[in-house]
Amino acid sequence: MSSTLTQAFQKNFLGNSPDWYRNTIVIFLIANPILLMISSPFVVGWVLIAQFIFTLAMALKCYPLQPGGLLALEAIILGLASPDNVYHETVANFQVILLLMFMVAGIYFMRDMLLYTFTKILLNVRSKTVLSFLFCFSGAVLSAFLDALTVTAVLITVAVGFFSVYHRVASGKQFDDAQHNHSDDNLVQTENSETLEQFRQFLRSLIMHGAVGTALGGVTTLVGEPQNLLIAEKAGWQFIEFFMRMAPVTMPVFVCGLICCVILEKTKILGYGAQLPESVRQVLTASSLEDEKNRTQAQVAKLISQAVIALILVFALAFHWAPVGLIGLMIIVLLTAFNGVIEEHQIGKAFEEALPFTALLVVFFAVVAVIHEQHLFSPVINWVLAMDPASQPGIFFLANGLLSAISDNVFVATVYINEVRAALDSGMIDRDHFDKLVIAINTGTNLPSVATPNGQAAFLFLLTSALAPLINLSYMRMVIMALPYTIVLIIVGYIGVINLA
Repeated sequence: MSSTLTQAFQKNFLGNSPDWYRNTIVIFLIANPILLMISSPFVVGWVLIAQFIFTLAMALKCYPLQPGGLLALEAIILGLASPDNVYHETVANFQVILLLMFMVAGIYFMRDMLLYTFTKILLNVRSKTVLSFLFCFSGAVLSAFLDALTVTAVLITVAVGFFSVYHRVASGKQFDDAQHNHSDDNLVQTENSETLEQFRQFLRSLIMHGAVGTALGGVTTLVGEPQNLLIAEKAGWQFIEFFMRMAPVTMPVFVCGLICCVILEKTKILGYGAQLPESVRQVLTASSLEDEKNRTQAQVAKLISQAVIALILVFALAFHWAPVGLIGLMIIVLLTAFNGVIEEHQIGKAFEEALPFTALLVVFFAVVAVIHEQHLFSPVINWVLAMDPASQPGIFFLANGLLSAISDNVFVATVYINEVRAALDSGMIDRDHFDKLVIAINTGTNLPSVATPNGQAAFLFLLTSALAPLINLSYMRMVIMALPYTIVLIIVGYIGVINLA
């Protein structure tokens, strides 16, 4: 093989990612088989988790699907997990996959109405603190009745809409220039560069408040997060009972989370507090007025139909008419039918955002299969169950939180709730103690997991979305910006759990 061809292969490997990153992935792939020969699958499993988290942390250098996928393939080849178990984990989370495939695409067809609504809010609420509070509060309330991924998709759609409008103007283009590439800062005029960066800071803080809000609300109800349904089923709790059982922990956490939001905006620490530049406000206002002026009756009809279908979506999710993904498909059918979207390529654009992440999630399930087959979490689970029953709720909360921050909270919740249910059925614990442990499992998998993007699917979706590179929202920046919330949620949640009556 010629040296030129060899160089071409090297250049093609992971594309335009930095050389140091490509070399790191190669080292990972070479080191794992060697490590397996001199140690145990248990050790290699934990190393694999660390490597996969590294690929997530470097998501802005290279989309994690490729390097993470290579690591997952190697794990299967090395026998750390079987294809059957990967399939089992994927099927077990099929509702989440359906949600990503269809609900996110459904939100895409609702973007005109969402952008119209949020533009009005953004332009009429001058106080950044009030605006941040509204985003956090709205994210929480919506997530309690809808789904955190759905709400996050809404936030992403709105933020991309705002950013693209200003980026066009900052590049000397018209509001409605559909050909403009809003990801290319080389097009931005020099005098607008500083303002654009301030706008990025503004959007980052707003999105993070909203994203944390989805965690604050998602923990409170049976439909807030995928694992909540599983936990409620094992406990035999319906919607109202689930809410009431969790309330002694979740309501103080909700209030303290909102207070944390206000304090962060007032103190302007860790990337919060950035104001909307006045020049950007003027651009968005002018764009809104231009849209109002040029809006046709057909466009007005689209906005009305999107608003009506949005209400249908809320009721469908709140009353759980069907699995969330199927509701998303229903929304796609209704929105495209009543908005005149009838060509295949028009519909295909809606799936561009969700499908790469869906593929990444399946790769993540391969890592979860490794965790399951190698029993990586078993020592922690056995250690907690062997402790004094009086201290178990608090320890369960912290142990669940730690594992959820580095793994998938759905998987962690599944493992723990099955172990606890088995303990109840065998007579090891009584029903009252079981109920306390269930509360600890639910809050533990939902609250501390905001510490890292891989802790919650909604956070991971945000990190790997088209929005993240636009506003320079990296893995470590998300960790740093979530840190105050993480501390507050852990402390308040822990106090609530250990003081359960």
